[in-house]
Amino acid sequence: MIWIAIRMLTGDAQKFYGLVFGIAFSTLLITQQLTIFINLLERGASGVYNESSADVWVMDSVSRTTDVAYAMPATALDKVRAVPGVEWAVPHLRAQASVRTKDGDLEGVAIIGVDDATLIGLPRNMLEGRSDVLSQPDSVIIDDVGATRMFPDASPIGERLELNDQRAVIRAMADAIPSFTSTVVLYTKYSQALRYVPGTRNRLSFVLVGASDGVTAQELTDTIEAETGLRARTREEFASDGVDFIIENTGIPLNFGITVLLGFIVGVAIVGLTFSLFIRDNIKQFGALKAIGVTNSKICRMVGAQAGLVGLVGYGLGILGTVIFIQAFSSDPTFKGFYIPWQVPLISMIAVFVILGLTGWIALRSVLKTEPAAVFR
Repeated sequence: MIWIAIRMLTGDAQKFYGLVFGIAFSTLLITQQLTIFINLLERGASGVYNESSADVWVMDSVSRTTDVAYAMPATALDKVRAVPGVEWAVPHLRAQASVRTKDGDLEGVAIIGVDDATLIGLPRNMLEGRSDVLSQPDSVIIDDVGATRMFPDASPIGERLELNDQRAVIRAMADAIPSFTSTVVLYTKYSQALRYVPGTRNRLSFVLVGASDGVTAQELTDTIEAETGLRARTREEFASDGVDFIIENTGIPLNFGITVLLGFIVGVAIVGLTFSLFIRDNIKQFGALKAIGVTNSKICRMVGAQAGLVGLVGYGLGILGTVIFIQAFSSDPTFKGFYIPWQVPLISMIAVFVILGLTGWIALRSVLKTEPAAVFR
């Protein structure tokens, strides 16, 4: 009976392809939009992900993320270093500035000052040059996405910039996760960053802390907050703060949620209409089967097999389309590091099951109500 159901389905090529298209389009839309949504949210934690050494981030009590921070006095560093359980603590500066290239273009950039001695705060990997180039005068390291934006047709190494009326020379390029806004990022030593950033009374953005052996990051955050009165967050907590900030302060969740919902609705509409037409056109065949003794339960299994085949083919094509989309745009700096989380195809699969289950049940009702005698009228 299952074979007969498959032959009935594939025998009407127009409706079969229509069902497959509906499922494939819905799967593609849901999977692609959820993938972009999750990757954009993770960009809110890029500042934390790019720094892999610190167990704990310490900041002013009103600071929210790496990009939304209130500067602390320099004495905060000594307070943190005096806390029991702190193996090491280094200063970290993050500020905005404007640069003028040799072509006269003006670009807003993020200045990140890392510890002079250890260079803690730099991304782990360098695509060009070495991290020790910061020992040279006026040296900065640019992130690879920013380099593509500022110097699309040439290597940035050796380029001179006018950074807040001071000279800066790009001597290396880092492999970094872009920020949510894809702002150009320049890394330099903390002492040099203080000269690049306009002077204010307090300029220490964060203190990066390493925990001593036998002390967990969570225990250390509690101790630092109790001893200093500053806000301390573990690496995972601070990364989550960046994601939560985007969710709470932008319209991205609503916009992507509407698109995913539309994908689901379109899938239901296309598949439901096509499935109903298919059942209606084959109602006499189903009546004939019932007339020769095929039970309603076997009819349900037949329709389920038809829905399963459509779902399998359509879902596979939709996932394949998403993979092709991500691969096609992987060279674009905007999509750098984008990937498909394993949860997204699972969510799409559940959505496909719901679409097929809902539309299949609606279409099946007319078959179950069909009287065997109807075929002879």
